[in-house]
Amino acid sequence: MATAATPGTNVVEAQPRTERGKNETRRVRRGGRVPAVLYGAKKQTLAITVDPKQMARILTSETGHNTIFDLQVGEERSKAMIVDWQYEPVKGALLHIDLKRIAMDERLKVSVPIMLRGEAAGVKQQGGILEQVLREVELECLPGDIPSHIDADVSELVFGKLMRVSDLPHSSKVKFLTDPNQTVAHIISVKEEVAPTPEVAAAEAAAAPAEPEVIKKGKQELVEGEAEAAEAKPEKAEKPEKKEKK
Repeated sequence: MATAATPGTNVVEAQPRTERGKNETRRVRRGGRVPAVLYGAKKQTLAITVDPKQMARILTSETGHNTIFDLQVGEERSKAMIVDWQYEPVKGALLHIDLKRIAMDERLKVSVPIMLRGEAAGVKQQGGILEQVLREVELECLPGDIPSHIDADVSELVFGKLMRVSDLPHSSKVKFLTDPNQTVAHIISVKEEVAPTPEVAAAEAAAAPAEPEVIKKGKQELVEGEAEAAEAKPEKAEKPEKKEKK
């Protein structure tokens, strides 16, 4: 199991906001800030704004949204972590952040990514493909014991063998909440597309559906109808011969 996440040393400065609504959030974003909400620890929920660059650095760090940091709002300083966030779908800018106050002596539930380590025997010796079915696991622990990720050794994984949640490394400080029988990874076979032989290709071409009979019949009737219409046209009457003048 990876080293547990530790509280951040940097202090995130947040500013309270008194107004809410779409107009206010647009004004906040135009000013280079991100609207956020702070709650938890049996304290009052606060509407605040934060620096999007600081939030982005936390989200892209090794511990990601499980990072615990110091949050300063006016006179209040508390440990906090990111619990939810929203991105603008086109430009990818942060739109909103949900922050939660953290009590360092209370256990909490978090989701931690699973990192596969090693080269599976089923890939190296049997020519299969390693497929990761489960990419994160839910667990419960104290804030100071949150791992950045869970290492899973797949070197002995072969065809017919599954790696389950129960096979992941455990620690007495961490309690897994995900179903222990859930599959984490396994080896699958490679499906190759074989080109058809000339005989098979000819048979498939012969078996291809012909033009529907209705269409053929319609075309035939159309041609016959045109022929009948042509025959039915009255012949032009011959002009009477002019009488010679005497």
